[in-house]
Amino acid sequence: MRAQLLSNGRYTVMLTAAGSGFSRWRELAVTRWREDPTCDYWGSYVLLREVDSAAWSAGMQPCGGAPDEYTASLSDACARIVRREGTLETTLEAAVASSVDAELRRLTIVNHGAAARTLEVTSYAELVLGSASSDASHPAFSKMFVQTEAVVDSGGILLANRRQRARNDPDVWAAHFATGDGRAGAFQFETDRARFLGRGRTLRSALAMQGAPLSNTAGTVLDPVFAIRRRVIVAPGARVRVEFWTVVADSRTEVLASAKRLRAPDAGEQTLEVAARHASNEHQRLGIDSEQAEAFQRLVGPLLYADSAWRASTDVLERASGGAPVLWAAGISGDRPILLVRVGNDAVIERVSDVLKAQEYWRSKRLGVDVVILNNAAKRSAGRLQLKLQALLQTQTREFEADSDGVRASVFALRGSEISDALRDGLAAAARVVLNADNDEHNAAAARGESRQATATLAPVATPSSRSTLGKTKRAAAAAAEPLEFYNGIGGFAQGGREYAITLDDDHCTPMPWINVISNPSFGFIVSAEGGGYTWSINSQQNPLTPWPNDPVSDTPHEVVYLRDEDSGEVWSATASPIRVADVKYSVHHGKGHSRFEHTAHGVEVALLQFVPSDDSIKLSRLQLFNRSGRRRRLSITAYVDWALGPNGTTPAPFVVTSIDAATGALFARNPWRAEFGERIAFVDLGGRQSSHTGDGAEFLGHHGAVESPAVLRSSAPLSGTVGAGIDPCGALQTQMELATDSEIEIVILLGDAPSPAGAQALIKKYRAADLDAVLHEVTGQWSDLLNTVQVRTPDRALDILLNDWLPYQTLSCRVWGRSAYYQSSGAYGFRDQLQDVMALAVARPDIAREHLLRSASRQFAEGD
Repeated sequence: MRAQLLSNGRYTVMLTAAGSGFSRWRELAVTRWREDPTCDYWGSYVLLREVDSAAWSAGMQPCGGAPDEYTASLSDACARIVRREGTLETTLEAAVASSVDAELRRLTIVNHGAAARTLEVTSYAELVLGSASSDASHPAFSKMFVQTEAVVDSGGILLANRRQRARNDPDVWAAHFATGDGRAGAFQFETDRARFLGRGRTLRSALAMQGAPLSNTAGTVLDPVFAIRRRVIVAPGARVRVEFWTVVADSRTEVLASAKRLRAPDAGEQTLEVAARHASNEHQRLGIDSEQAEAFQRLVGPLLYADSAWRASTDVLERASGGAPVLWAAGISGDRPILLVRVGNDAVIERVSDVLKAQEYWRSKRLGVDVVILNNAAKRSAGRLQLKLQALLQTQTREFEADSDGVRASVFALRGSEISDALRDGLAAAARVVLNADNDEHNAAAARGESRQATATLAPVATPSSRSTLGKTKRAAAAAAEPLEFYNGIGGFAQGGREYAITLDDDHCTPMPWINVISNPSFGFIVSAEGGGYTWSINSQQNPLTPWPNDPVSDTPHEVVYLRDEDSGEVWSATASPIRVADVKYSVHHGKGHSRFEHTAHGVEVALLQFVPSDDSIKLSRLQLFNRSGRRRRLSITAYVDWALGPNGTTPAPFVVTSIDAATGALFARNPWRAEFGERIAFVDLGGRQSSHTGDGAEFLGHHGAVESPAVLRSSAPLSGTVGAGIDPCGALQTQMELATDSEIEIVILLGDAPSPAGAQALIKKYRAADLDAVLHEVTGQWSDLLNTVQVRTPDRALDILLNDWLPYQTLSCRVWGRSAYYQSSGAYGFRDQLQDVMALAVARPDIAREHLLRSASRQFAEGD
């Protein structure tokens, strides 16, 4: 991943060659960013749309596509992306102003055609204006404190401010506005992400980019963005220019004053010129030339996006364990990117000096990187080399300590003969970039991007034949005919209140994610009506198997069942998301301990039932396909999971190791590089019927891909069999089958977690052979026993439904067992709140109430608090 840092020392922009990135001001995140090397789907963008035409982006992201021409040139002063779509050529230039804390995105459009073109140019940025770590760990909560404002009488400026929660919180204000050509019409803007994207959509399919005008919404929005639109007319052979500015300051007055100065007609050109001079001056101050700066910038991408070409070998990544505490023995926090340099003799001490210059260079752009020098010299010369290294590092440390306004960064010199094997492996695994100072060939190979991925092959597992179901079932029709209580146009209560039935059609979604929290005492998952959600084991915050979503707008699924017609190439999903079929009705039933999804598309009736057993740490997804097309069908079924295996808000993907279990053929995943749960094995299985697999998310989704259009399903080729360490991890299993007319086939997808490989194998074997009807009957019986213990009848039927069914169910499944939901997933036991919760179970489940009373009492101090 090629990336560039642009900075004036206070305000920093990181931009990739695809056009994604982030902005930071001092220690605060201005815009949102997540480390995702495959999708690279975050940042600030400039989008274009011609009337009655599809939208595209000035960079490759977020809209993707296949431009006729595309070049990206990244330098210290400016990032420039040129894209050509037919007769339209766009040039996006990004730079950071030197005199004020502002960034410029300048778009130049040239019409090489013979007819005039009318375009809408739209900016888009998701706002943080606060701690990046807090935003990552709980995005929905973080967003609630950003308030927006539109200042129309100043030429059209959007403002945003993060409301302070404590006295010492920084006061931060941001402004966004546009200058240049195409100012005809009223100021058009958006600050509400939900309105811009549309419920259930991503930026790639944003509602606002499909002809809908921006809503001009500002104020207290739940999900803040900056978006401004300008309409431009580009005559044949003409060139127009639109400049988007983002400014940050400590106060409303200051940010408006800076915005006013940048509205000058030549502000854009001057910013680019001054940025070039600033970059040249910085090179002189740091004592480097442009070639060295280019080499240092080449490492920015690998430092921010884990790249196997620059990391340790796969055997080291698989062997390292224990997480950041392993590094603490050497005083290394593990909180920042690590660059590890192995040195074998003092002849290469000059290369170490270059690395320290690089660290100073990155720090000048507010990227803190810890540099670790590992002295591997022979015993007779190791002492002399260590003295030289320590002298260099002491000088660097003194300079950093003297610059109190700079970002934190540290340097370490360790003797290889004096550290443990655990620390040696841990350093190599944690380091984003590993350099061998005495090995030019190694470093050159890394620079070329040569990867070291482990691969494995899997022999097809015997597949049972499909069984005839002539005239067997009409479940969907029966469900549709069932009267619903308190029906609201989307859903209503069914089965006497024990289920909630939802119908989705066309592009409609529920107003917000309508989820079911399904769990047992140590395992569970949440699932929305569209199919979003996630799965956890033991602790919903610390040990998610798939990522906690916390995005009520897009609700992007991280666990998907794909169907593909091998003759027509049509691809769709078992749930309404991520690939919805037009003009198809999707029926969803959330029940006690289970959720059921049904629809008929492309002549195939699909039923997906999901639940967890009463005790085991496994999610069961029973997929039933019924051929209603009147002809024989060749179908492939692909189960996909995006592994998490690390606390919510962290980036565990670089440390996840995937493998194929020889005994079962299931795909295993583990993250040994964490202090807790590092020995546990997560797994996904297709009931033993998988014929191909991959653990490589980049292969499955494709470069700049997404779950709504996975690259591997564009053809009938089997999955590659790639597994191992150092890749963007996923779990994908595929099988192919033929389905006779009016016949049914059933496939069971297992997703779970166990303390050891043997435990995972035991669970897989148990549930491959289990009677799932009996397992489900046990689950529903458990809930019926609980809910039937106390039943009330009042004049208010709505109160009866909630009091007899849904509130007790939510109390136990969500609050006591799962300790997770869509907007909060602490994984923790509360004191006051959950003591109140278990009061609802004192009669129906006194054992659980007693257990929690004792748990709470064990944490109480003698003083009573």
